[in-house]
Amino acid sequence: MARNDKTALFETVAVPKALLTMAIPTIVSQLIALIYNMADTWFIGRTNNPYMVAASSLVLTVFLMVGALSNLFGVGGGSLMVRLLGAKDPEEARNAAAWTLVAGGAAALGFSLFCLVFMDPMLRLLGASDNTIGYARQYLVFVVVIGGFATSMSTVMSFMLRNAGYAREAAFGLGLGGVMNIALDPLFMFAILPDGMQVMGAGLATMLSNVISLAYFTLTYRRVRGESVLDIPRRLPRIRPESRRSLLGIGVPAALSVFLFDLTNIAINRLSASHGDIELAAIGIVQKAERLPLNVGIGICLGMIPLIGYNYASGNRRRMRDFFLWARVMGLAMSAVSVLLYRLFAGQIMRAFIADAETVRLGTAFLRARCVATPFMFLSFNMVNFMQAVDRGAESFWLPVIRQIALNIPLLIVMDRLFGMMGIVWTQAVADILNVIISYIIYWRVMRRLDPAVQPRP
Repeated sequence: MARNDKTALFETVAVPKALLTMAIPTIVSQLIALIYNMADTWFIGRTNNPYMVAASSLVLTVFLMVGALSNLFGVGGGSLMVRLLGAKDPEEARNAAAWTLVAGGAAALGFSLFCLVFMDPMLRLLGASDNTIGYARQYLVFVVVIGGFATSMSTVMSFMLRNAGYAREAAFGLGLGGVMNIALDPLFMFAILPDGMQVMGAGLATMLSNVISLAYFTLTYRRVRGESVLDIPRRLPRIRPESRRSLLGIGVPAALSVFLFDLTNIAINRLSASHGDIELAAIGIVQKAERLPLNVGIGICLGMIPLIGYNYASGNRRRMRDFFLWARVMGLAMSAVSVLLYRLFAGQIMRAFIADAETVRLGTAFLRARCVATPFMFLSFNMVNFMQAVDRGAESFWLPVIRQIALNIPLLIVMDRLFGMMGIVWTQAVADILNVIISYIIYWRVMRRLDPAVQPRP
């Protein structure tokens, strides 16, 4: 697509068509990414060893922290870049894109070193027992310590490509990593490495797949550098102080959102572990399975962000609001279908991951309860993504804080004490219903400040 065609996508193409053009490749990449994240759990589940499954679930929490770093630079840098393009300032957009890559790479390397030094204390803090810590070490070394840089930079580069209008290229790169992981998992787990090393094999496959994905993104950056503001930087460029503040003002809340989500998962894992390793394994599978509709919702929101950000910066408030409305319609329709399917097929979904009867029995009950929260979870992170797109750093900071710190984590503790394991499972729905009410009150206030003449749609 030529550069003027990409500009038309942001400015003149019909809203539903433009949103689908950006969202469909992103949804596909999110689903492939989900499949490869679930692939490790699925293949590890073939061992019928709940301790291995529980260990991989624990490391997922650390893996999400890599995602938090990716969001800091990918969301912050991508949002800044597209707003600079909307404001017709391509030179600063070019510098911001380069600054994002250099700073993001340095942060990823620093986090990997931290995980290497503090590996055992961190895993114990996350709830690892004597039965699971050995497997968790195997997985963490390859997925985060060695592979964290490739994982983080692939995600950051995909954000930047998508926000520059290259949604298909961004989707293909993430999808390539997913396909490679699915192919490599059984090879390393059941053919190359000996029995008992399946978790290490899954980690090694994930690391190599992300390295391949990063290589693709590097080549793609070089291919589009003549027609976009993207390029592989040779040094850390200088950007204006207000650009840096804007990048961090959106990126830090975006990272915080993932970090607080991760913190909630830590609370869930520790509370679940207190009920037993089988309960921990079951809720770990459920958290993977429920990601299907959530990743579709994330794909819709990621496709929405550059379209809203560009029109916000160019002053087209009506088009900006229409993109937000259509994104909600698509996301809620998908959520309603997913709730119905999970309620009907929870048992079959659990048996697809593991054959252990007790894990399946518990997981079926957990999944049928957790899926009720899906539409409210979508509305919650959809609102955060809107605030990121329109450069509302304070609101995008406070919304996840309210959701996780003020609502989710306190409710987890209370519901666990009152209702045990099922209380933990039902907490998500209760917390997100309350959060949606609060977030829409904030949205109305923001819209009145952005354009007092235009009343926000509910």
